[in-house]
Amino acid sequence: MRQAIGQFHQIAPDWILPGNGAAELLTWACRELAELDTIYLFTPAFSDYTRALNAFEATVQAIPLTVGLEASNVLLPTPPAATGLLLNTPHNPTGRLFSRESILPWLEQFSLVVIDEAFMDFLPPVQQQSLIEWVEDYPNLVIVRSLTKFYSLPGLRLGYAIAHPDRLKRWQQWRDPWSVNSLAAAVGEVVLQDTAFQHQTWNWLATARPQLFTGLAKLPGLQPLPSVANFLLVQSDRSVVDLQTELLKTHKILIRDCLSFPQLGDRYFRVAIRTLEENQRLLNGLKEILGRGDGV
Repeated sequence: MRQAIGQFHQIAPDWILPGNGAAELLTWACRELAELDTIYLFTPAFSDYTRALNAFEATVQAIPLTVGLEASNVLLPTPPAATGLLLNTPHNPTGRLFSRESILPWLEQFSLVVIDEAFMDFLPPVQQQSLIEWVEDYPNLVIVRSLTKFYSLPGLRLGYAIAHPDRLKRWQQWRDPWSVNSLAAAVGEVVLQDTAFQHQTWNWLATARPQLFTGLAKLPGLQPLPSVANFLLVQSDRSVVDLQTELLKTHKILIRDCLSFPQLGDRYFRVAIRTLEENQRLLNGLKEILGRGDGV
């Protein structure tokens, strides 16, 4: 598995550690982050970051991301000594992308920078802003990747970290034995070589994402946010819980509320990019519901 990932990213296998999904590897990354005085965490954020950081009693300073602000314009306060940074790009739940150039100063400022690139695969290689090629130059940099999202393998639980070999050796001592099962490892080797599927996915997103974005933007009371990932975050003028319930009852479609992101609450929902037909079915259902009170 390490050999296959190494060939895929052109990096030596001892810089790679497969894990039981990205979540396991983020747990060990958070254990290391918790050894520092303070951890900067962009919010809203994937709830598992907080779980892992709290498990090791980390001191966390939330850095709010202004919804709608370009990622390249995000400014961080100058960190004190022994401070870590945990971020993901493309960002979940907003779908925005941080450029390599915007992250570079943080690599110079923070003692440890952990970057979750779980959704980076959804961009074609020429558009990706991965920092994997910088890992060998920055021993304080850790990249975490997931194979289960892009390749639709959630039940197999497969991800990997790329970091300095000495750091990964410490993680090996912390983890349970046999965390990656044989089936997941075998499948992982195969999917990394499936270039036809990769191009099919990029071509699909290039058409389906703007279709859904444009359709949502035309609906009354909805404002989708630009995204480079396989999902869209949408702001709503009305209660998302009410909208979610009505859409499920009337059209058997379930949208994901964002109540698990405290900074977003009941005025945002997130939808996956699906086929053109499924996207249109969602748009038709939302139009019917939202139009009842707007004369549409």
